[in-house]
Amino acid sequence: MKRSGKSLTPRIRCAIYTRKSCEEGLDLEFNSLDAQRESAEAFISSQQLEGWECLPDRYDDGGFSGGSLERPALNRLLEDIKLGKIDCVVVYKVDRLSRSLLDFTRIMETFDKNGVSFVSVTQQFNTTHSMGRLTLNILLSFAQFEREIIGERIRDKIAAQRRKGKWSGGIPVLGYDVDRSNPSPKLVVNAEEAIQVRRIFSLYLELGSLLPVVQEVEARGWRNKVWRTKKGLERGGRPFDKCSIYAMLTNPLYMGMIKHKADIFLGEHEPIIESGIFEEVQRQLNKNGRGKGNHLVNKYGAILKGLLYCRSCGRAMVHTFTGRGTKRYRYYTCCKAIKQGWKNCPTKSVPAGEIESVVVEQIRAIADDKDLLNEVYVQACSETNAELDELSTQRQQLERQLARDHADISRLAITPDPTSVTSSRIADLHERISRNEQQLSQLLTRVKSLQSQQITHHDVFDAFKDFDNIWNVFSTRERRRVISLLVSRIEFDVTDCTIAISFHPSAIKTLAGGATEDAA
Repeated sequence: MKRSGKSLTPRIRCAIYTRKSCEEGLDLEFNSLDAQRESAEAFISSQQLEGWECLPDRYDDGGFSGGSLERPALNRLLEDIKLGKIDCVVVYKVDRLSRSLLDFTRIMETFDKNGVSFVSVTQQFNTTHSMGRLTLNILLSFAQFEREIIGERIRDKIAAQRRKGKWSGGIPVLGYDVDRSNPSPKLVVNAEEAIQVRRIFSLYLELGSLLPVVQEVEARGWRNKVWRTKKGLERGGRPFDKCSIYAMLTNPLYMGMIKHKADIFLGEHEPIIESGIFEEVQRQLNKNGRGKGNHLVNKYGAILKGLLYCRSCGRAMVHTFTGRGTKRYRYYTCCKAIKQGWKNCPTKSVPAGEIESVVVEQIRAIADDKDLLNEVYVQACSETNAELDELSTQRQQLERQLARDHADISRLAITPDPTSVTSSRIADLHERISRNEQQLSQLLTRVKSLQSQQITHHDVFDAFKDFDNIWNVFSTRERRRVISLLVSRIEFDVTDCTIAISFHPSAIKTLAGGATEDAA
């Protein structure tokens, strides 16, 4: 307490919070953050007779947007409030604290919980009064509206720049440098890199596909664009792969154009690739891509499609084939070898027919080998039990959170003088309770499903004992279906030429039930 005449005036510890959205000008001797703090200090000095005193700690967020709570100084301020070090928070303007109505409500909830008042210097009000709260909510609504308008203006500005063919920023691409000597940055051709770009386009037309281009570019030691940020940090320089080569070959920037969403406009920058060559490359890409992708029909009987993985790389092995005359030679090839070249993967590819036969033979052998049966049983049970344990932990956490939220609602409901923040907090709690109850219901359904799928040794035996007879009468499509239902993952290890098969516990239970019904 502090003595003033004959009366005792309470000591009010005031923390000043300042924020600036961009970093421009922060290196000046006297910047915007200093100006905000100076105004707040002057206001606090005017309230000295009321016991106000300014804390020496600075809470300055330079270069942080008001649309997010991810700000170091703000988080430090909130922690000090929770520790009871602060009685009042002073800002130059309300939108310095937040431009989001929802975020501001959460901040004010922390203030109220710890008995901290909030004061804006230029919009004089105090949140300890109802009128101050009303004014605050009105001002904050306009601050959020202003933030959204600024976002729309920026998007409109970018669109207008691109319609005029101007470069509006982004990651620089190989072949161009960014000239920032003028008020508006422009793309200028980097002669040395432009040679590489032209050669990559011509290589694709010569070689006819992406992977040989990747291998040729890697042999030459070429890399993606190396560039520096405004802070001087080096970025880029990664090796080329199929994706980055494809992105280069389809970028209209090299043809002297600027793209905005689905529209393409004539750019101010000098083209590197002639339009005729660019269009020819696009035709070749479209021709190579016709009929490819996820919608390719599995007409060549790839029964391990989507199941086989390369253990060395951890990547999927996709079904491919080559042709000689009317013959087709099928393979499973590692995705890393496809995208980055064969020398980057020890497995590369394996003959499809051989690996499929090995997998089928191993499944056939399970019924005749007690050790294999037991191994499948242990594996299936361990996966189910691990998931049940994880679900049990999640269930306990959800139930505890629900109990805490219900207790908070009961406590807030009997508050003698409820505020708008209290009502907002209750609404948030109800929303979280509803969300967590729905999640808990889904979790319990999953637990019940897993418990019904738990298998026995007898289930494993029944699932595999008639596999040979069933397999022989199935068509290729039916075999693919059975394998995908029974097996969850197959890993091929090239170091010792072994495979590891993981089974679906639910599929084993289903097959066992089907075998029992057939026997009956």
